[in-house]
Amino acid sequence: MQKRILLFVAVAAVVTMSRADSAARADDSARARVTAALPTLDAVATAARGEVTYLDVADCPAFLIRPPGRQPSTPMPWVWYAPAIRGQPRPAHVWMFRQFLAEGIAVVGIDVGESMGNPGGRAAFSAFHSLLTEEYGCAERAILMPQSRGALMLYNWAAENPGHVACVAGIYTVCDMSSWPGLKRAAPAYGLSEEGLAAVLPQHNPIDRLEPLAKADIPLLHIHGDSDDPAPIEENSGELARRYRKLGGSVELIVVPGKGHEEAKEIFQCQQVADFVISNARRASR
Repeated sequence: MQKRILLFVAVAAVVTMSRADSAARADDSARARVTAALPTLDAVATAARGEVTYLDVADCPAFLIRPPGRQPSTPMPWVWYAPAIRGQPRPAHVWMFRQFLAEGIAVVGIDVGESMGNPGGRAAFSAFHSLLTEEYGCAERAILMPQSRGALMLYNWAAENPGHVACVAGIYTVCDMSSWPGLKRAAPAYGLSEEGLAAVLPQHNPIDRLEPLAKADIPLLHIHGDSDDPAPIEENSGELARRYRKLGGSVELIVVPGKGHEEAKEIFQCQQVADFVISNARRASR
């Protein structure tokens, strides 16, 4: 009997070690894939004083940056940044990310490629949200932080999932595909021709999909330079704000004079934007 017990213990130990080795290999594989896809991530997380968890979601590299050395609140508030693509996030984001992490707010992102907000990208976003809320203790409602074309991604997802959104803090956002990149360039991401995308554009265009967010009383704050050539403010953040107000939604637009689609301190180190995110994150995690 004693020999059988010892044998059982030995087998159990081997199985446990095997599982641990498999988990370690999986972690290493995820890290290698994420850092290859997002080469700036580690430097940004280190400078912002956060700890990175590397994830693979729906065959897409993803990350979770958590506040280090402290017990986060449960559920944990979080900022969802997009687009998480090569070169993003960047050192310019460190100033805000550091404030979020210091307040116990995680920062996350998932690389769905140049999706232009298409249904495939939205499906991956939903899988990412489920993983974070079910396995990593994140709050049900996220703080969305779309930058530039990240608005095509996050606003399209938000329109279909308003119950998962606490607020939106946008940085010189692209809100109308007709403005950028233009329907001809965006159409391949949807598997459509230019004409085909034009026919269904209201189903995929942020400025046309705001009603669910307004009905859910989701507050919006956008910051945008008035000299933005790629994403002109009037056609994008300005038009979105006008339509959202018409729907009865709460929105504020900060106009930065003389600045364009650039990493200006007036945009990336705006305390009003940081305070908006932090205050809404606190409410979302209660």
